[in-house]
Order: sequence, then structure tokens, then C-alpha cells
Amino acid sequence: MEKKNKQSFSWFWKWFLNNQVVTALLIVLLVLLIINLFTRVSYLFTPVLQFLAIVGLPIILAGILYYLMNPVVDFAEKKGIRRIYSIIALFVLVIGLLAWGIIVIVPKIQEQTLSFVDNFPQYVKVVERTVNDLFSDPIFSQVQEQLTASGEKFMNSLTEVIQNVSKTTFQNLGNFFGAVASIVVAVITMPFILFYLLKDGRKLGPYVVNFLPIKLRKPTLKVLGEMNDQVSSYIRGQLTVAFAVAIMFMIGFSIIGLDYAITLGIAAGFLNLIPYLGSFLALVPAVFLGIVGGPVLLVKVLVVFVIEQTIEGRVISPLVLGSQLSIHPVTILLVLLTSGKLFGLVGVILGIPAYAAIKVVISNVFEWYKRISNLYEEETEVITKE
Repeated sequence: MEKKNKQSFSWFWKWFLNNQVVTALLIVLLVLLIINLFTRVSYLFTPVLQFLAIVGLPIILAGILYYLMNPVVDFAEKKGIRRIYSIIALFVLVIGLLAWGIIVIVPKIQEQTLSFVDNFPQYVKVVERTVNDLFSDPIFSQVQEQLTASGEKFMNSLTEVIQNVSKTTFQNLGNFFGAVASIVVAVITMPFILFYLLKDGRKLGPYVVNFLPIKLRKPTLKVLGEMNDQVSSYIRGQLTVAFAVAIMFMIGFSIIGLDYAITLGIAAGFLNLIPYLGSFLALVPAVFLGIVGGPVLLVKVLVVFVIEQTIEGRVISPLVLGSQLSIHPVTILLVLLTSGKLFGLVGVILGIPAYAAIKVVISNVFEWYKRISNLYEEETEVITKE
């Protein structure tokens, strides 16, 4: 009887507890229970969320600039320059670049944007006429009615969207001024946060782990270091690639004579911060203007896009980003869709580095669990001679 009980327990241990699928399901169940518990007492976290909403934007901006500027400060410190001096020099350089941008670039962007807005109705008429001429070809005669109906539905939907936006604009003026106030507060407080991050950022990790038990300090510091490496490499890489994309599009569009080349190039650089989808979103206004300019200009726009994608995909991204995050493209798309749905534009931009940081934590926790549970050790078969 005792032998039978041991065999039953052995089978239970082998096929239930020592099973990665079962373990994963149990972990998911616990996480869902914790989330359900937090949703029932969510009112307790309202002050915390309000505080994070106030300080979140300046901290995020300061963190991004920290990852860009900290390597320069570290390099200067290795050359014998005190951190405080290199930080001040970087601040002066950034202020100078901002002043140059405000004086030179911003008026150009404003001029091109206002010109585009003024000419937009005329552009729409040209595009409609071009599309109608294309669909009037006998090749499309079989589906002409369906295409015409679809076009009318699209234009009606676009008109409704514009009307709804115009109606809700005045209703949301309070929210607009609140957002502007938050941005102003962020711009004012961000330099101070950035200064102290650059000056004492290295001490932050060791200071935080001092509040933990001694046995947890070393592994926690290791996890924080890995998270910092993942996030910093991603942010620096993405911003470098985005800057290169903006320059390439500005040069390419200027060469082919496309209107609003500077504005379109800068917009393409910002949109490139969205992995995989950004470049194609940047292509939409360029193709629109290419259709307005005629078939030859449209072909030139597509050629510029192909050249930019080739240089970015084959040269710039492998050199700058490499395979640092080791995240599958399908996973990246799912993260973008989920984070965008939950947190909007901020989620789309910060979803990937947040996922990379969470992945580091989960990977280390799982390694620790495997080590202490002994559930994932490979069984060694001992062959004995009878």
C-alpha cells in the first residue's frame, strides 16, 4: 500500500508539478487573481496615479535624454573631466541647438504646414480626379460601381470625422489647456531631473537595493543593470535611426523636388520611433503629394522610399540596433497593438522598451524558480546490469 502511494505521488510530481505548461498556467492564474484584487481596491491607488500623471512626463523626457547624454558624460569623465563640467557643457550645447532649431527650422516647418493646409482642398480635388480617371479605365469597368460606392462612403466618413472633430474641439478646450499646462510643467522641471540623473544616476541602483534584504541585493542589482542596458541601448538606437531616417528623407525629397521636404522628413523621423509601422505611415503624405504632382513624381517618391528602406534595413539598423532586444517581429507587433490600445501614442512609443524591461524581470524570476524548485533538472538514466 505504501509503495502504491509513493508511485501515485511520483506520477503526480512528474506529470503535474514537473510540467512547464502547468507551472505557467498556475503563474498566470496567480497574476490574474492579483489583478482582480487590485481592481477591487483601485480607489486606494487614485492619489498615486494622479501623482504619476503629474511627474510621469518630465521623468520620461529626462530619462530619454539621460540615456542619450550619459555615455558622453561617462566618456568625458574617463578622460579626466569632472562630470559637473561635462554636464554643463552638454546643457549649453543642447540649449544652443534648440535655439538654432527655433530660429531656423521651426519657421520653415510652420511655413510649409500652413501652405499645405491652405492647398489641401485643391490637393484633394486633384487626387479625386486622378483616382476617377484611373477607375474609369475599361479594366476596372466590372468593379467600377463598387469602387465608386466605396469612395463615396470613405469621403462621407471623412467628412463626419472632420465635423465631429470640429464639434468636440471647443468642448475639449479645458482638456487642451490642461495638457498644455502639463507640458509646460514638464519642460520646466525636466532639466532639473536630468541634471541630477546625469550627476548621481549611477548611485540610484545601489541606493534602492539598500532597502532590500542582504540576500536579495546582489541579484536585484543585476536585474536592474540588465534592464538599464536593454532600455538604454533601445532608446539610443531608435533615436539614432530616427535621426538618420529624417535626414535621408529630407535629402531625398529635396532632390526629387517634392514640396514640404523638410516637414515630411522630420515627420518621418518621429514616426520611425514606431517600429515597423512608422516608415509606412510616413509614406502616406508623400504618396499623396506624389499623386498630386503626377505619375513621374509619384515614381520618384516610391524610389526614394525604397532607397531609404534599403539603407535603413541593411546598413543603419544592423549597425546601430543589431539584435540587442532579441524580440521576434510578431511579438513586437502584438506589443505595439496592445500598448497602443491601452496607453495611446505613449504606449506605442514606450511599449517595446517596457516589454524588454519586463522580459528581463520575468526571465530572472523564472531562472530563480527553476534553480530553487529543482523541477527542471534533466533526469539522468542510470543503466545497471542485472
